Amino acid sequence: MTDFAAGWDSFYVIVGAAAGALIGLQFVVLTLIAQGPPRGPGGAAFATPTIVHFSVSLLLCALMRAPWPTFAYPAASWGLIGAGGVVYTALIGWRMARQTVYRPVLEDWALHLAAPIVAYALLASAAPLAFGHMTIAEFAVAASALMLLFIGIHNAWDSIAFHVFHTLARSRPERQDGG
Repeated sequence: MTDFAAGWDSFYVIVGAAAGALIGLQFVVLTLIAQGPPRGPGGAAFATPTIVHFSVSLLLCALMRAPWPTFAYPAASWGLIGAGGVVYTALIGWRMARQTVYRPVLEDWALHLAAPIVAYALLASAAPLAFGHMTIAEFAVAASALMLLFIGIHNAWDSIAFHVFHTLARSRPERQDGG
């Protein structure tokens, strides 16, 4: 088989390494803030999807560099992962609407719901494209992996900033010395 992802090695090494490192960093950050994390379904709506997006980005990078006997196998995986991601993200939207820890604003709906659905739909669309327009399919997979990485970065920052500036700030007593 010809290497259908020839020329993409550096891209997938960089994105995959970044996704893997950020997954590990999320675990470190969650451990550090474990002294008083918000209770309730907020984590299922905001924290868990971030790890899923990073993990899917990492998985896509690995799939693109595996020595497949034919491009049909990775194409099928793109379709399944993309469709599963759309369904999962719809579930996240339901969780966001039902959780009571935080009232989502437009930015949250855009970057926790709309953008991931676009990324996963783009990935799912790469599957049928692979059978007639491989170059376009390769760009769709790359764009999806990169989108999920950037979405994860934004959402991780957003969650940590919320926790630090809102949750921890409310749990600390005001300083009386003016400092």
